[in-house]
Amino acid sequence: MPELLAPAGDFEKMKFAYLYGADAIYCGGQNFSLRANAKNFSLEELKEASNYAHRLGKKIYVTVNIVFHDENLSGLEEYLKYLDSIKVDGIIASDIIVIKMCQDFNLGLNVCLSTQASTLNSRAVKFWQKLGVTRVVLAREASRQDLINIAKTGIEIETFIHGAMCTSFSGKCVLSNYMTNRDSNRGGCAQVCRWEFLVNDKPNLTIMPKDLNMVPFIKDQIDLGVASFKIEGRMRSIYYVSTVLLSYRRMIDAALNNTLTKKMEDYYLKILNRCANRESTPQFYDKLPGVNEEYWNGRTEVSNQDFLGLVLDYDEVNKVARIEVRNYFENGQIVQFFGPNHETFDYQINTIYDNEDNVIDVCRHPKSIIKMNVDDKLQVNDMMRLKVFDKLDVL
Repeated sequence: MPELLAPAGDFEKMKFAYLYGADAIYCGGQNFSLRANAKNFSLEELKEASNYAHRLGKKIYVTVNIVFHDENLSGLEEYLKYLDSIKVDGIIASDIIVIKMCQDFNLGLNVCLSTQASTLNSRAVKFWQKLGVTRVVLAREASRQDLINIAKTGIEIETFIHGAMCTSFSGKCVLSNYMTNRDSNRGGCAQVCRWEFLVNDKPNLTIMPKDLNMVPFIKDQIDLGVASFKIEGRMRSIYYVSTVLLSYRRMIDAALNNTLTKKMEDYYLKILNRCANRESTPQFYDKLPGVNEEYWNGRTEVSNQDFLGLVLDYDEVNKVARIEVRNYFENGQIVQFFGPNHETFDYQINTIYDNEDNVIDVCRHPKSIIKMNVDDKLQVNDMMRLKVFDKLDVL
């Protein structure tokens, strides 16, 4: 059964990731990680996270995936030894110095080769295997045939199935370095590819690819032996992480049970594209990307406020939910509730109370606490969203 691997930018996102279907998470410490602008984890938090994951029977991987310069090496040995001591399930690395240190100091860390290593052929995989690499994260430019060839080596294969793509090959970009003096390969990417440029008096030129989604090829990749399905997004919100995870969790489980349908794929693809605010495609997997896989003439993202509230608790006797407001909603509105342990359902709001039990008509203050009568049973950390699409009636 393939692992569903989720991003966790902080401890809260890690908890939601496990709750919404992740078998494992990957996260970064305060140093040596490519998402330097995420909140990330302190040393003590990494230890706590490792213990938390293992109590749930889940896994945790730590990114040590920057491109190292000499000035970045200070503290690396001690950091790797610390990760070994707190029993994380593996590290994700691309720089050979990290892999060599794990060998030199006889560390028990499983080494997963980062997508930053741009692995696209079986001979390269065999080379990394000799250095102790136990899993390879394929380059996001890998095709189906590349996957078939590499699978023959017997190494564990991890593939990205959802998230942002980089304009440059496997993320090895220097646009951020030149334009903002922020090193994208040491965690400082400014996402210059998402800017709009004026070229020859023509505005709105962009050079960004659309996001990646592997919705049409989940069953195919399971059949080809992929060990881990990875979702990108350590900088994303709990709503994004939870929505994407739950969608892929249900598609993977359906594929394993031979019940995954085109109707289900189409439904979840609409949900995925909506929560990311931009379009997505399978990119390199089944063909070379063309004009339809890129944004050339401006971006089509439309920011939305779909995430309306987070369920804090539910009184089953009185059928009252206590909800933390995240975006504007009002009495009479039709919304949707979803969560990891029940199917999505529609609900028309009929009464809203503030935290002092006064009846109110609108909720407009993020983080405020309100109460609502909801007949269907809810659970802590279920979510309420704007109804945009009809729920999936046939699973």
